[in-house]
Amino acid sequence: MHYTLRSCVWEITLACCFHCKYCGSSGGCAREDELTTEECLSVAEQLKDLHCRRVSLIGGEVFMRPDWDTIVKKLTSLGIKVNIITNGFLFTDPLIRKLKDAQIESVSVSLDGPKEVHDKYRQEGSFDRALKALRALSDAKIPVSVISTLNRENAETLDELYSILCDHPIYAWQLQACSPMGNAANGGVDYRFSFKKVIDFVESHRRTAPFALGIADNIGYYTETEGSLRGIQSHYVPYTGCRAGLTTLGIDSSGNVRGCESMYDERFNEGNLRERSLKDIWEDPDAFAYNRKFTKDSLTGACASCKEAWHCAGGCRSYNYFVHGKLYENPACARNEA
Repeated sequence: MHYTLRSCVWEITLACCFHCKYCGSSGGCAREDELTTEECLSVAEQLKDLHCRRVSLIGGEVFMRPDWDTIVKKLTSLGIKVNIITNGFLFTDPLIRKLKDAQIESVSVSLDGPKEVHDKYRQEGSFDRALKALRALSDAKIPVSVISTLNRENAETLDELYSILCDHPIYAWQLQACSPMGNAANGGVDYRFSFKKVIDFVESHRRTAPFALGIADNIGYYTETEGSLRGIQSHYVPYTGCRAGLTTLGIDSSGNVRGCESMYDERFNEGNLRERSLKDIWEDPDAFAYNRKFTKDSLTGACASCKEAWHCAGGCRSYNYFVHGKLYENPACARNEA
């Protein structure tokens, strides 16, 4: 079967100015063997050859890598749309100008709650710097959105954060679940919260919000309003199962390729770009077997008997794996909440 690559999440460095309590990749210091500039430019060409449409650059913190704009310019010159996900801490006027010059499509800023909550999990002063980045990006006519990673504590502050964001010029707000991986697993962060309550929050605000409001693919699934939760305000976009290795992939800063960059475990590495081409890895008939060879019989637990399981295929592989090690059984599906 032929699989078409549509999007890629690419971690270009693990270097970061933060050491967040629930960073899934445990960012901080750059890896010793990170891809060189020339290797990154080759990766961009390989993504183009596979007809990849969109790349999201992540870290660490993207702007900690000195050649980030060289990489972005290469991608955009090839017709690939680029989004950068950032903590918003390092923004300056020269950096904004570089973003404009590189023809960035959009920037997403991490903001995880009101000031006292956000700074507790990120870094003191980071909340104010993130809000300043939102303003600066908007003033520069660069589309900017917010991504919030939810745990038990900050999931209770959504109304307060919503009020704050309504006063800022963003085009979208995405809510995603914290997974017990990296720092979140080692630092004792309580990742558990009610998916149903978050869905109810989105449903109660999405029609009147001044921005698109939705949930990521690791929250759900298939409640009565499924189709309105994940797309933009005017589209019906239901979850169609994990796309890792089917239409999307992840690349880490050392060149390891996996179906999703949130599947941060060596067992999901399909190859390394210093040893094999991206095309060779993507077209390998034995690669990404957890999704490409998925059948309904793979489902376990409550998912095995759920009437919607064929649509969601058991939910987010990464979240499932890091919570309880079972790829095909969602441990917190909103359909199962009382």
